[in-house]
Amino acid sequence: MIACFGDSITAGFGLDPGQSYPDLLQRDLDQGGYRYRVVNLGVSGDTTQDGVARLPLLLAERPAIVLLELGGNDGLRGLPVSVTRSNLEQIIVAGQNVGARIILAGMTLPPNYGPDYISKFEAVYKGLAAQYKSTLIPFLLAGVGGNAALMQKDGLHPNAAGARRVEEIVRKALQPLLKQP
Repeated sequence: MIACFGDSITAGFGLDPGQSYPDLLQRDLDQGGYRYRVVNLGVSGDTTQDGVARLPLLLAERPAIVLLELGGNDGLRGLPVSVTRSNLEQIIVAGQNVGARIILAGMTLPPNYGPDYISKFEAVYKGLAAQYKSTLIPFLLAGVGGNAALMQKDGLHPNAAGARRVEEIVRKALQPLLKQP
């Protein structure tokens, strides 16, 4: 089982049912003959602290792989980077302790947060992935964020075409961890 554990991007905020990247991932894995169930554990608005609070739900699923997509809301709220790091670390360790492989989906922030905060924020993902030997997606919305054709009007969430691109990014990172069909 693959658990997509995240916030509104994982939940598919603003998209029709079946258009979130976890839904698209399930379809692509099924078409490729893979025998994985993809579970969407995305909750709009969640911070890393909310993720820590939802850990029992994640661990009860006994995932083989966890795609961890949290932290964007921490950054947008200007929470201390040390808190974000600590919370993500707790989730990674808990997942690894039940035998899950972790894919950490990195995020960045709009430029108005300032280069110092943004660089410290981005470094959390790189540092944790290296420390815990996890797969890192440097920026989950690479090529999507900032592209009006792939984003909803709010500028924060991918539209259906953007979700397809996000799924492609996730699938590429996931591929080496999959058991061949």
